[in-house]
Amino acid sequence: MEKINLKDQILKLKQLQVLDKEIYVLLDEKEKLPKELQEKESEFEEKKKSLLSIEEKHKELLKQKKDKELQLGTKEEEIKKMQSQLYSLKTNKEYSAMLQQIEGAKADRSTLEDGILVILEDIDKAKEEETKEKEKLAKEETVFNTEKKKVEDRIKEIEQRVVQLEAQRKNSSEGIDAKILAQYERILKNREGMALAPVANLSCQGCFMNVSHQVVNEIKMYDKIVTCGACQRILYLEDES
Repeated sequence: MEKINLKDQILKLKQLQVLDKEIYVLLDEKEKLPKELQEKESEFEEKKKSLLSIEEKHKELLKQKKDKELQLGTKEEEIKKMQSQLYSLKTNKEYSAMLQQIEGAKADRSTLEDGILVILEDIDKAKEEETKEKEKLAKEETVFNTEKKKVEDRIKEIEQRVVQLEAQRKNSSEGIDAKILAQYERILKNREGMALAPVANLSCQGCFMNVSHQVVNEIKMYDKIVTCGACQRILYLEDES
């Protein structure tokens, strides 16, 4: 059985690592993009609720105006009816009492008219607020749709790039021993797209834990795959490449 050239295998793994790291970064970005968009969409929906609240307030004010106008109309009819009855009264006492009722009704009418004026002012304010909110929301909708398009385009770019990288990865993995490749891929899944780590200044550059001189010597010997005791990544020396 032909002995595996471990130094060559490590070199191939390093080339594979470059592709896998980019794939990991891209897939991580692809996963986060919809979440970020969802957050922006939620914010936008909340702003739509704000407009809905203003619209409901406007509708309620219009209803209040209509109700008061109906009350005013009823009060006007009541006053006219009482005024028409004045001349049919036979005693001064009845006449005075009717005048008092008419004055009371007129006071009520005045209160209703004042109330309608206040509501009309509130309606004008609500209209202005609604118009401003609609204009603001229209701008924000444009911004949101632009962002959404960017995210959708970026996801397509990522998917296309990942397809290219996967094809390159397939070619790069050829010539790597099956067991070594399987070990590499197990580590890759658990280490954020980085299964290999260089050693520099007696430190694993994957987790920055100390590495002994003995471990460095084992790496240089290329008799076996040497992994970091802390993060389990496959260790190599940059100057040995």
